[in-house]
Amino acid sequence: MPELPEVEALKDFLTEHLTGHEIVRALPVAISVLKTYYPPLTAVEGCEVTAVRRYGKFLALATDGGPHVVTHLARAGWLHWKDPLPSGVPRPGKGPLALRVALETGAGFDLTEAGTQKRLAVYVVADPAQVPGIARLGPDPLAGDFDEARLAELLSGERRRLKGALRDQSLIAGVGNAYSDEILHAARMSPFKLASSLSPEETARLYEALRTTLTDAVERSRGLAAGRLKAEKKTGLRVHGRTGEPCPVCGDTIREVSFSDSSLQYCPTCQTGGKPLADRRLSRLLK
Repeated sequence: MPELPEVEALKDFLTEHLTGHEIVRALPVAISVLKTYYPPLTAVEGCEVTAVRRYGKFLALATDGGPHVVTHLARAGWLHWKDPLPSGVPRPGKGPLALRVALETGAGFDLTEAGTQKRLAVYVVADPAQVPGIARLGPDPLAGDFDEARLAELLSGERRRLKGALRDQSLIAGVGNAYSDEILHAARMSPFKLASSLSPEETARLYEALRTTLTDAVERSRGLAAGRLKAEKKTGLRVHGRTGEPCPVCGDTIREVSFSDSSLQYCPTCQTGGKPLADRRLSRLLK
């Protein structure tokens, strides 16, 4: 799933390639992708893109005199820039293509989604705050006013495990499964540690890991073409998705805990005092 660093990089890429250009065609190919019905997607045709903004893991295209087009790529969605776009009208139900947006230059982008779950979402709204997922977002961890005191305030009284708390978009916007693993590894903390149990020193360590991990990932992605972002994310991860490999810090074997619909990776030596965590498949600990 694209998370804050990749969506931030996509925002920068689209700002460069979309801003100042006119949308001449906006075509939904998969009917499941549109989550709103009014205004229609065609309302952006003939409008100039004035800005591209990120809200957590959401991307929003602002248009001059028209609505905003907001998208969430979900677990298996992605954006593909094409210059030029293929000619002709794509056929619904053929392949992963979900939506196509064309500019007056002949370039544009496709939104695609692999698999069968179809969670990719597009909203056409007068204001991005009308999207329920954006309305309930917590603070952005890279915002200038997100300091250590703010993190301590968010975690105080939080009875969930750190892994689950970091992934909650209503608590902190933009962090998902992969970067929560990376942040906790950098902070040398167990994913099962209670969020409310952190000492001031631990809170400071977690804050530093949160900001540094995300900032470094954004910098690695900055300037890359949209098609290269997935590979860059995978290359930059130190523990997530690397079960069985040696920890780059201490050399211990990276372990995994599996759940009903996801998994986490961690280093026992760096994070849990050398003790492997129980692999509690179907556990509700992180929900």
